[in-house]
Amino acid sequence: MAHIDAGKTTTTERILYYSGYTRSLGDVDDGDTVTDFMAQERERGITIQSAAVTFDWKGYRINLIDTPGHVDFTLEVERCLRVLDGAVAVFDASAGVEAQTLTVWRQADKHKIPRICFLNKMDKIGASFNYAVESIREKLKAKPLLLQLPIGEAKTFKGVVDVVCKEKLIWSPKSDDGKDFERKPLLEMSDPKLLKETTEARNALIEQVADLDDEFADLVLGEFSENFDLLPAEKLQTAIRRVTLAQTAVPVLCGSALKNKGVQPLLDAITMYLPSPEERNYEFLQWYKGDLCALAFKVLHDRQRGPLVFMRIYSGMIKPQLAVHNINGNCTERISRLLLPFADQHIEIPSLTAGNIALTVGLKHTSTGDTIVSSKSSALAAARRAEREGGKKHSQNSEAERLLLAGVEIPEPVFFCTIEPPSVAKQPDLDHALKCLQREDPSLKVKLDPDSGQTVLCGMGELHIEIIHDRIKREYGLETYLGPLQVAYRETILNSVRATDTLDRTLGDRRHLVTVDLEAKPAETSSLLPVIEFAESVGEDLSQASREAVENGIHSACVQGPLLGSPVQDVAITLHSLVIHPGTSTAMISACVSRCIQKALKKADKQILEPLMNLEVTVTRDYLSPVLADLAQRRGNIQEIQTRQDNKVVIGFVPLAEIMGYSTVLRTLTSGSATFALELSNYQAMNPQDQSTLLGRRRGLS
Repeated sequence: MAHIDAGKTTTTERILYYSGYTRSLGDVDDGDTVTDFMAQERERGITIQSAAVTFDWKGYRINLIDTPGHVDFTLEVERCLRVLDGAVAVFDASAGVEAQTLTVWRQADKHKIPRICFLNKMDKIGASFNYAVESIREKLKAKPLLLQLPIGEAKTFKGVVDVVCKEKLIWSPKSDDGKDFERKPLLEMSDPKLLKETTEARNALIEQVADLDDEFADLVLGEFSENFDLLPAEKLQTAIRRVTLAQTAVPVLCGSALKNKGVQPLLDAITMYLPSPEERNYEFLQWYKGDLCALAFKVLHDRQRGPLVFMRIYSGMIKPQLAVHNINGNCTERISRLLLPFADQHIEIPSLTAGNIALTVGLKHTSTGDTIVSSKSSALAAARRAEREGGKKHSQNSEAERLLLAGVEIPEPVFFCTIEPPSVAKQPDLDHALKCLQREDPSLKVKLDPDSGQTVLCGMGELHIEIIHDRIKREYGLETYLGPLQVAYRETILNSVRATDTLDRTLGDRRHLVTVDLEAKPAETSSLLPVIEFAESVGEDLSQASREAVENGIHSACVQGPLLGSPVQDVAITLHSLVIHPGTSTAMISACVSRCIQKALKKADKQILEPLMNLEVTVTRDYLSPVLADLAQRRGNIQEIQTRQDNKVVIGFVPLAEIMGYSTVLRTLTSGSATFALELSNYQAMNPQDQSTLLGRRRGLS
């Protein structure tokens, strides 16, 4: 996990090469890496979907997921961290901690995941090991344990020093792929300066670990208090492992993935310091007693195989042709085939045990965040065990709730636009495509705007929607059009108006004659539909049919207001008199009432109401003033500014019409460090100046 362009995919590529999984080194710039297999990823050189790979290293089986760095795809990181046991945070050594690094770090904190830091790009101009470590200490508030020191920086970077074992690792310049490197102990004779630095770093490391781990502290103070050099590396490594698993500190390693340096020691560190599935003790496992329990965390749509569901197995085992029960959907489905994920190439396998990540074919109703068990009865048995053992604590929870694994938290969308098919005939195809994409990516929401009848896409940012648009074109063959969101304005009146109207028509041999006298005035309480009152003289002798006809007429007139043709709200209509000629049809009554109301609304002082959004922006202190200045330009109204840890939270209201494209502007203003949340608050009257600008724009004058 990391910020954009810190080198996650390149590091993954090198790991796969050294573990013998691939035969050649891929490159993001050439678009031939294993984990970026989508056409869009290869074109843009970015990761969009997280890709899972399974490989072996020195007798350990490792499941690795390469995640995207862009904030638009933050859900991918969230759902992968939810099911993994450990993480490697990759840093650009010349930039240290960046905006998205903070976000993924917070996500890992939320899921309580032990992690290792890898300072990548040590060969880049401006790379600084000390600066990067300092930024981890300051910005992430973490305790870095320096397990390696670089030999040379930027152009002179040629290897690393293993602080724990006091050895130097040099990659030979002749080797193209970085497979050959030599490990030499540091000697007083050959490099005295480096040995001195390493000894100091090792002593500092021992003190740091002793502060955090009591067992190790006793050992150090007991046997090795005189001379830290005698402390065996194995003892130090076990202590570092304990500290990492307790998440009190993070081991720091360095290297350059692009130049093939420092990746093998990173793999060793992963197997040495990150937890195996058995070491993450999940409370719910004890109740399943070896029965199947898994969490579906991702769905992909495959043209041939249908939906592929990724799941993390927590206990038990999965086989093909196995019927499984989905607790969230309360349905039983059959797994037709079981695959082991290798990016976009999958290998069919006969069974898979706990701790692994499986790819299943045949589950049609399972979606992200669902809990999968072997059968309904095994789930109930687990619930009963949980009740017996933890009954005192959990008595208030229902049975089903206790069995559900925590799902995946889905962030709220911040970017909105409309999507239209090339023709009405293609609408069902578009609906199908959007349904499939929504299942794959829960952070994409699709809704129908009842006011304008448009299909609205709600996503995590401009890039997110652009990729969705591109995928609909490539994968579903639909040329769609994206457009700005149409703001649903409303209208109302400010004073009371009285109007009369007569409708006199002869159709065939029947004469239809209606005379209406009514008054429209602002309603005292806010209501979407018009409040209808009948004067006493009228109300008594009206038949039910005529009364319904009058109401229909009033409602149909209020659907389109006189200014923008938007719905009219907050009006009260009083019917003063209604004269109906015998034999007049109800449709004519409705038509006359409707025409009369339109007449009244035109005469009144009209007011446009616009939708107001509740906005909450979280931003660091340094960027507070540009954000406030930008909100002022957008006719924003700031309610309060709170302080939350090191951040400021700006709370206020902004008109929906002014929030178009705000996510992109906010990220530009704050170098990507700010986040915001939006929700519809209510409708508010526009001031006369803004109203006349809007009307001018609608009439095409400005």
